[in-house]
Amino acid sequence: MTTSQTPPHEHRPWYRRIRIDWFVMAIVVSAVVASLLPATGEVNHVLDWAVKVLIFILFYLYGVRLAPREALAGLTHWRLHVTILVFTYIVFPLIALALRPLAGHYLSPELYLGVLWLSILPSTVQSSINFTSIAGGNVAGAIVSASLSNILGVFFTPLLAMVVMSTGGLVIEPSSILDLCVQLLLPFVLGQLTRRWTAGFVTSHPRLKLVDQFSIVCVVYSAFSDGINEGVWHTVGALDIVRLLPVLFALLAFMLAFTWWLPGRLGFGRRDQIAIQFCGTKKSLATGAPMASVLFSAAQVPLLVLPLMIFHMVQLIVCGVIAGRYRAKSHAWHERTGRLSVTEKPSS
Repeated sequence: MTTSQTPPHEHRPWYRRIRIDWFVMAIVVSAVVASLLPATGEVNHVLDWAVKVLIFILFYLYGVRLAPREALAGLTHWRLHVTILVFTYIVFPLIALALRPLAGHYLSPELYLGVLWLSILPSTVQSSINFTSIAGGNVAGAIVSASLSNILGVFFTPLLAMVVMSTGGLVIEPSSILDLCVQLLLPFVLGQLTRRWTAGFVTSHPRLKLVDQFSIVCVVYSAFSDGINEGVWHTVGALDIVRLLPVLFALLAFMLAFTWWLPGRLGFGRRDQIAIQFCGTKKSLATGAPMASVLFSAAQVPLLVLPLMIFHMVQLIVCGVIAGRYRAKSHAWHERTGRLSVTEKPSS
C-alpha cells in the first residue's frame, strides 16, 4: 500500500509559488529608466558603438552554442520540424497580416508594425525546450526545431521583413541588409566555424548567459533612449498600449489553439503536439531586439520592440501555466493507471 504525499511546495501560498523572471524584469526596468533618463550626446554615441559590439558578441555566442550536426541528425522526424517552421514563418505572419484593418483605427500604425515584426521572428530556444520538457512533450524534437528556427531565422526574418513590413509602409534600405550581414550573420558564421575549439569553454561556463542577457538589456535601453531623443513617444499614448494588450493576448491564444488542433488532425501524437505548440507559438526577444536595431532606424526601433517585449512576457506567463497543467494531467493519468494496475484484477 502506498500513500501519496503532497510535495512541500504545494503548501505554500500561491504568491510564493510564482517564479520571477529577473531577465524580463531587467528589460522592463531598462525601458523605464531609458524613458526617464535617456542617454544623450556623447554618452549616447558611445552607447551605440557598445551595443554594436555586444550584438556581435551575442550572435557569435549563438553560433558557438548551436550544433548543426545535432540538428541535421534530428531531421529524420521531418514532418514535425516542417510543421513547426510553417507555423513560425508562414501561419504566424499571415495571421498578423490579417490584423491589418486594425492599423490606424484600433491600433496605431507604429504599434501594428511591431506586431508584424514579432510575427516573423524565430522561436525562442531555451523556453520552448523548457516548457516542452515540463509538459512531457517531445524534447528531442523541440531542441532540433528550436535550433533550426533560429539558424534559419538569420536568413528568413530579414527576407520576410522586406515583404511583410513593406505592407505596413516600412521600407528596409539595402544598406541595412549589409549591416545585418556584418553585425549578425558574420559573427554567427564565425561562431559556427570556431565552435570545435570554443564550444567546450562556452558550455562549461554557464555564466556566459549573463553576457547574452546584458547585451539585450543594453539594446533595449539604447533603443528606448533613441526613441525619447527622437520624440517618438509623442505619436503613441497610454491608450494605444492598453489597446495593444488584448490584440497580443488574442494572437497568442489563437496560435496556441491552432498549433494544438491542426497537428492533432494531421495525426501527430500528444508528445509531438506539445512540442509543436510551444515551439510554433513562441517568439524570440533575444533575436528580435538586436535584429531590429540593425535593420531599422533609431526612431523606429522602440515602437517595433515594444509589442515584442509585451508579447514575450505574456507568452512566458501563459505557456508556463499551460505547461504546468499538461504536467499535472500527465501525472494524474500515470497515478491512476498505476493504481489500477496494482489494485484491480482483470475480470474473467
